Amino acid sequence: MTDWPRQPDNRTCGPSSVVVAEGLPGPWPDFEADVQAMHRRLTGLRDRHGRWQLPWPRMLGTPPWAVARELGGRVRRYRRSDVLAALPTPVPVFLGTRWLPRHVVLVLDERDGEPLVYNPALGAVVLMSSSRWQHRWWAVLPR
Repeated sequence: MTDWPRQPDNRTCGPSSVVVAEGLPGPWPDFEADVQAMHRRLTGLRDRHGRWQLPWPRMLGTPPWAVARELGGRVRRYRRSDVLAALPTPVPVFLGTRWLPRHVVLVLDERDGEPLVYNPALGAVVLMSSSRWQHRWWAVLPR
């Protein structure tokens, strides 16, 4: 069984999800350092290929377009059918309130049509419906 890492702080759910997606099936020996480096890359002036990008304040979390660029995906409005069709490729999903996206989880599988997600805040794989954030905003689907 995989030991799932917890995000190192309350602003790194996005980079934590990306580090896990890129490192599946684990282990993640230097998870905190990898997440902090990923956060700088996702919100910094240059992407992993050295291309210029608009800087993004890290305190606002991770922009979905940066996650898509890192994983080679595309940002789409959340639709459960699209997310489940993309499996077994891990799919980052942005959750939040009606007004704002606040959290990123990583869909890894499904159980009876319900997405099973790596939730970096818990450091566990759980049903998506168990998240306190119930509004689904975006999914980063593979190309």
